[in-house]
Amino acid sequence: MSFFVYILQSEVDNSYYKGFTENASKRLLQHNAGEMNYTSKKIPWRMVYLSKFNFKKEALQMVSICF
Repeated sequence: MSFFVYILQSEVDNSYYKGFTENASKRLLQHNAGEMNYTSKKIPWRMVYLSKFNFKKEALQMVSICF
């Protein structure tokens, strides 16, 4: 199983959102469908960073240091 750290940028105001997931393409679709409360007001989002990790612990450590 792979784990991903991603950074999204809102096309509305250029703000950023960082996250962690096991399925990056599905997660981007969820953000742009308004399924995530925090990001729903700044749709559409585009993925500007994606990094793959083999271990969940590594991915979570990376999320904590991004931005």
